[in-house]
Amino acid sequence: MDSTGQSKVRVGMVGGGDGAFIGEVHRQAMRLDGLIELVCGAFSRDPGNNNRSGAVLHLEPGRCYDAWETLLAAEQARPMDQRMELLAIVTPNHLHAPIAEAALRAGFHVFSEKPAALSLADMQALAATQADSGRLYGLAHTYQGYPMVWQARHMVQTGTLGRLRKIFVEYPQGWLSEDLAGQGNKQATWRDEPAKAGPSGCMGDIGIHAFNLAEFVSGQRIERLCADLGVHVAGRQLDDDGAVLFRTDGGASGVLVASQVCTGEENGLTLRLYGERGGLDWRQEEPNSLVHRPLGEALRVLRAGVDQRWLCDEALRRLRLPAGHPEGYLEAMANLYTDFATSIRLGRTPEVPGVAAGLRGMAFIETVVASHHGANKWTTLAVTER
Repeated sequence: MDSTGQSKVRVGMVGGGDGAFIGEVHRQAMRLDGLIELVCGAFSRDPGNNNRSGAVLHLEPGRCYDAWETLLAAEQARPMDQRMELLAIVTPNHLHAPIAEAALRAGFHVFSEKPAALSLADMQALAATQADSGRLYGLAHTYQGYPMVWQARHMVQTGTLGRLRKIFVEYPQGWLSEDLAGQGNKQATWRDEPAKAGPSGCMGDIGIHAFNLAEFVSGQRIERLCADLGVHVAGRQLDDDGAVLFRTDGGASGVLVASQVCTGEENGLTLRLYGERGGLDWRQEEPNSLVHRPLGEALRVLRAGVDQRWLCDEALRRLRLPAGHPEGYLEAMANLYTDFATSIRLGRTPEVPGVAAGLRGMAFIETVVASHHGANKWTTLAVTER
């Protein structure tokens, strides 16, 4: 039971075995607010890794499965009050949609790593399955869990900036500045295989985060874009760098840059928005600060904290500590899981990225690739949202 007397949401995981970065991030985020219990998993295709992972996580031996298909069948056969309720998918990209569809059909809720699928067509099929299933579907756009991202969104929505004119969003990383795949790095290897990663490397991996953040905070949809993709490390099949000019349905213009070959960079996701009456600046590496630049006045820095009562309700609900006690990446992911688990128990729609975000994300990736390869550089981004 959690602190409210409700039973914890029982979660299973596919992927995320020993040595996988993102799987452990998900597990730590699940634990933070005490609403979730990891009860089963199929963590790796390697039997040794799979069994070792299950033992370290103190799972019942019979609930550490050798394959995701086995997991779904076995958990579906368990009594309703014992079986897994929610499946977390933290595998390479090509498995996201097939596992999610099978889990939804089997009656389980799904929380998946991004991108949601390998193609827009696959995501549209997944959207139809989710609608028919009546189960919840969430997507791990972690940065949407940051409180000050919600504060920025609130300020845009309430007219603090006036009409938006310009959006800059960039995501520089440096971890692929060398040929890590050639050195045997598994995470780098599958990210450069189109059959596993999809049609784009860097844009599909981190550019999609920048896209999601820009649309979420601005409240506008990117309608047209002009993209340029590049490969800077010899031998790669997929882009490791790219830039996108775009225009939104609200009349703003913008620039999106994503690169994994910016030597020395760590995880520099940054969003800047400018309107008629001011601007906002948020950086993921300093997530507790939001810079506001009002027209004709000195800039001010808004700081995160439960005691900062002038923050909007959406931001305050996602905070746990007073100002000066930094909250970061794990807390942001935990906010997604906590909202999702609470929504399962209350039977409500969660405030986490879901099917609509999955559709938009896949449309973005395919439009970027089409623009890069096409003769008509300005390309329309269109998708029917459910």
